[in-house]
Amino acid sequence: MNETFMKEKPVLPLILSMTLPMVLSMLVNSLYNIIDSFFVAQISEEAMTALSLVYPVQNFINAVGIGFGVGINAVIAFYLGARDNRKADQAATQGLVLAVIHGVVMTVCCIAMMPAFLGMFTSSETVIELGVRYSVVAFAFTLIIIVGVTFEKIFQAVGNMKTTMISLMCGCITNIVLDPVLIFGYGLFPAMGIEGAALATGIGQTLTLAIYLVVYFVRPIRVHIRRQYILPGKGMVLKLYSIGIPATLNLALPSLLISALNAILVAFSEVYILVLGIYYKLQTFIYLPANGIVQGMRPLIGYNYGAGENKRVSQIYKIVLCMSGIIMVLGTVICLLIPGQLMGLFTHTEATIQAGETALRIIGAGFIVSAVSVTSSGALEGLGKGTPSLLISLCRYVVVIIPAAFLLSRFFGAVGVWNAFWVTEVITAIISICIYYKAIAKPAEPVNGQDERRHTRRR
Repeated sequence: MNETFMKEKPVLPLILSMTLPMVLSMLVNSLYNIIDSFFVAQISEEAMTALSLVYPVQNFINAVGIGFGVGINAVIAFYLGARDNRKADQAATQGLVLAVIHGVVMTVCCIAMMPAFLGMFTSSETVIELGVRYSVVAFAFTLIIIVGVTFEKIFQAVGNMKTTMISLMCGCITNIVLDPVLIFGYGLFPAMGIEGAALATGIGQTLTLAIYLVVYFVRPIRVHIRRQYILPGKGMVLKLYSIGIPATLNLALPSLLISALNAILVAFSEVYILVLGIYYKLQTFIYLPANGIVQGMRPLIGYNYGAGENKRVSQIYKIVLCMSGIIMVLGTVICLLIPGQLMGLFTHTEATIQAGETALRIIGAGFIVSAVSVTSSGALEGLGKGTPSLLISLCRYVVVIIPAAFLLSRFFGAVGVWNAFWVTEVITAIISICIYYKAIAKPAEPVNGQDERRHTRRR
């Protein structure tokens, strides 16, 4: 492969070649999320409620892995664009070491905190017990998840999207096949109930990591994990965290949001907690493919930014914004046309289905405009501008929506919470445009004198 293809290939074919494999793998991943929840819902409505309450902590674990991985991805892409392979190797190696540390710490902490965490949102002993049983098995695979995501971002940084697509799809398909087998028990496999769902997830994630490792050793890529870079260097660690921490917070904020909304909704009925949990499972079908486009965009933006190709950076952003908008249009249409059928996948209770229909129709009104904030935030991460990206996510997940949900719920009940979603998306889209164009108007922050000279020369 031509090592400079990211700055030489025409922009639209380049974006399609980088994003379509990721969109396909994200669609499979979103399908897995829906099917996984479908099978859990067959156990009982309490099991589905437990899954909804565990979800914020699962999302936090993924946020740390993906967020720090975004930092690794952006730093590697920048150095590759600046033709500094030694620094790219250093970023990959030290990023992997730090990711392992993150995985070990989160495994211990998340398993230990779950009983108390679940008790904050429900008094049902059955729901708490199911939640703990699920989380103990699921969180035992935390280290595997974190390391797998790290390799995913390393492969993406060098433009190897096909390996990422194959790895994610194999893991998700394994998950889908094992879910009914391990939950309900078939052949030699015992019926494990909700623990079976967690184990199926863990096995799928293990397979994903195994594929990355096999490909890495059999078909080496441009970036290498090297023993001499294992000891962290202050400059590189700061660079990784300066992008990784804001990116992690970007992804972790939905966990805070869901917990805050659960606290508001529980005052009306636990039915609304279940509805919110189902919504977040369904919305992955829309937002994961959009995230696939953003994932394909990040290394392109970072590479071209590092190479001083500012015109291509602007073209990439605009094309990806249009692509994300198309996906969001599809999501809006689906939520308007068949909300009852979607809710019926996870519950047979008529009151829950009716409440869910209302929620999906109202929340779906904000999907299209949300493409602006999703694309802008992802582009800023690819440019290595983590703080402006974080500001967008803070508006979207905390600063606007939580106060809006609280105030509107005082006047309109649970329906007010659903309306807070589209109100927030409109406000955040306006803020996102301002933040993005203000951020890119500033010159690139130098990594060191050598990188600044290279960047200036290419401009």
